[in-house]
Amino acid sequence: MSVVVVDSVELANRLRPVLLHLNRYLRREAHAEGVTGGQAALLAQIRTYPELGVRDLAAREGVSAPSMTRYLDRLERAGLIVRTRSATDARRIRLALTPKGVRALRSVRRRRTAWLAERLQNLSPVELTAVDRAIEPLLRLVDEAA
Repeated sequence: MSVVVVDSVELANRLRPVLLHLNRYLRREAHAEGVTGGQAALLAQIRTYPELGVRDLAAREGVSAPSMTRYLDRLERAGLIVRTRSATDARRIRLALTPKGVRALRSVRRRRTAWLAERLQNLSPVELTAVDRAIEPLLRLVDEAA
C-alpha cells in the first residue's frame, strides 16, 4: 500500500472554505429556531460543562469576561439560562439552562442533524465511508486547538 503525501497548506486551503460553508448552513438552522449560532454554542457549552464560571467560559470561547457577561445577559433575558450563586463559594456564579434553553438547544441539534442527514443521503457508500473516516482526524484538530 502506497502512502500519498499531501501538502498541509494545500489541504488547508481546500478544507477551510468547505468547513466555513458547512458552518454557515448549520448556523442558519439555529436561526430558524430563534437563536444565533453563537448562542446555540454557548448553550451547548453550559449544558456540557455546568461547573464553568463566566471567566472559564469566556476563556474557553476566546472572548473577554465582560463580553461573555453581555452574551450571558442576552441569554438570560431570553429565558434560556439562569445564573445562581454557588452554594460553596458565593463569589462564583453557576450557569444552567432553563427548560426553554434545553428545548431550544434540542431543537437546534435536531434541525442540524436533519439537515446533515438529508445531505449525507445523497452521497455514495464510498463517500459516506470517507466522511466517516475523516471524523476522528478532524476531532483531533479541534482537540489540539483547545
